[in-house]
Amino acid sequence: MFDSVLVVCAGNICRSPTAEYILKAKLEGKNITVSSAGLTALEGKSADATAKQIAQVHGINMDSHQGRQLNSQLIAQNSVILVMEQRHLTDLCSRYPEARGKTFLLGKWINDTEIPDPYRQSQEAFDHVYALIDSACSAWQKYL
Repeated sequence: MFDSVLVVCAGNICRSPTAEYILKAKLEGKNITVSSAGLTALEGKSADATAKQIAQVHGINMDSHQGRQLNSQLIAQNSVILVMEQRHLTDLCSRYPEARGKTFLLGKWINDTEIPDPYRQSQEAFDHVYALIDSACSAWQKYL
């Protein structure tokens, strides 16, 4: 089985931290570590305020999140890598060929759904993205 999951998006302040904290909650009690990073991360930045607020409404606290850049060490340390968009998958595997075979769309089990970037968009966009991420994380639960 898998012992570690890395969730990746672009900036590591909206989608991947949301998925990280939702997955942590859903996998509580299992011996699986969950973390996140970004392909073009905003290093050291907190999660986006709107993303944090929506997560809080759902009982998820993301206050401790700090953005970090994806690197080869993170690729090696994690048994599964989940990305938001097909272009993330392509980019990540071209930069880190060793990630092939363990990198998948977060939305794989919900018809290969891509998770759009809500950054600098409306509350409704963030609500929509939260619902997609929550659904995708629920679908991954049985495989992790």
